[in-house]
Amino acid sequence: MRMRRKRNLTARIEQCAEYLVDDPVSLRGLWRSVFQFSELHIELGCGKGLFTIETAKASPDVFIAALEKMENVIVAALERTAANGLRNVRYINANADNLSDFFAPAEASRIYINFCDPWPADRHAKRRLTHRRFLEQYKLLLRHEGEVHFKTDNLPLFEFSLDEFLNSGFRLCSVKHDLHKDGPCGIMTDYEMKFYEKGLPIAQCVFASQG
Repeated sequence: MRMRRKRNLTARIEQCAEYLVDDPVSLRGLWRSVFQFSELHIELGCGKGLFTIETAKASPDVFIAALEKMENVIVAALERTAANGLRNVRYINANADNLSDFFAPAEASRIYINFCDPWPADRHAKRRLTHRRFLEQYKLLLRHEGEVHFKTDNLPLFEFSLDEFLNSGFRLCSVKHDLHKDGPCGIMTDYEMKFYEKGLPIAQCVFASQG
């Protein structure tokens, strides 16, 4: 079902336009120099931006470029960021298919993938953000020993992803099948907080690029 366009969406986005990158291709290879940060992190599918914002607050010396393809959702992230007056976050209204157009080789030191669409049908496996066709892009964009942090509530997707990372030449740093078993661990997304409150397990893994 197609999501109904939010009321006054265009006007709301325009009010936060300074946080939205209209032409990310023009910043390819220049993110750190233009925004004057030594470290770049990329978040894929930032949703309403809770994780993005709290991560930016916790790491003020790191610049975060967050992607979200849905305007109805990214508007909330833009408004939250504006309300917090953060200078180390910018958003891209796009999906992850063309990451190499936006970022240069070895430009990023970390990529976050939180609760991406599991695409459960086998015929859709190539659409999963942890499929090897995406992992090859991440390897190119990451510095040596740059990390991918992945979280999901979908166990089949998690097991699939572990295999894909290992078969794509990434080095396993950590894996947890129930991240919050002993209490809240790390910064959560909006979606994750709802699952945690229901007592549902969240899986997390961290892999490092060896390229």
